[in-house]
Formats: sequence, structure tokens, C-alpha cells
Amino acid sequence: RWHSAAASNAKVYDFSHMKKLSESPSGETILVDVREPSEYQAGYIPGAINLPIKSQPDALFLPEEEFEDRFGFEKPPMDKEVVFYCKAGVRSSAAAQLAQQQGYQNIAEYRGSWLDWEKNGGPASK
Repeated sequence: RWHSAAASNAKVYDFSHMKKLSESPSGETILVDVREPSEYQAGYIPGAINLPIKSQPDALFLPEEEFEDRFGFEKPPMDKEVVFYCKAGVRSSAAAQLAQQQGYQNIAEYRGSWLDWEKNGGPASK
């Protein structure tokens, strides 16, 4: 698959960095799984929230109250680092671009995404 690194200014994280973020949540970084709910429920990186980018592409553009009504948790604040992942890195790149369009400045992608996480033996929450 072809990835355009120039499309967004997102940092790119690898498995070891993601494992550290997952094991030591700081409150300054929000892990966002952009797969569909059925994929998320089958297993996700511990601490990640689910924002399905394919079925809810407008999520980050919603007003805070509407976002919370729809998803049941707070919209990621603009001043936090937001790290996106999906299954193989395609949807997470799209999500990073949407976040940038919405004005998020501190964005990162886990390009290896769920396939890399599983391959490396990363723990899964369900």
C-alpha cells in the first residue's frame, strides 16, 4: 500500500513507542482506534478509544456536546497528543489528515497499526 507522508504533519510511531504509551498512560496522549466497532470489540490496544473513521468521518468536526452524546466519551481536546491507528495504516492516515483539517496540531500515526501490534505480541483489551 502506498502512504503519503506529505499529506499530514503527523509523527509516525513504531511498536515499541506505542507499547510505552499503552503501558504508561499520561493523560497527555490519547490513543484512537479508527476501525469499525466490530473490529475494535474483537481486540484493541489497551487504553484506546474507538472513533470509526469510515462510518463516522465527521466525528472530529462535531461540537463537543454532540460528540459526547454520539460516542459516550469526551472529544479529544485540541491540546493533547492524538495517536491514530487502524488495522493496516490506511484509515489512520486518513484520520490524521481529518484531524489536521479540524485544527489538531499534535498528531501521530501508528502506521503498522493493529496487524503490527498483534505480530509483535502486543496485549489486547476487549
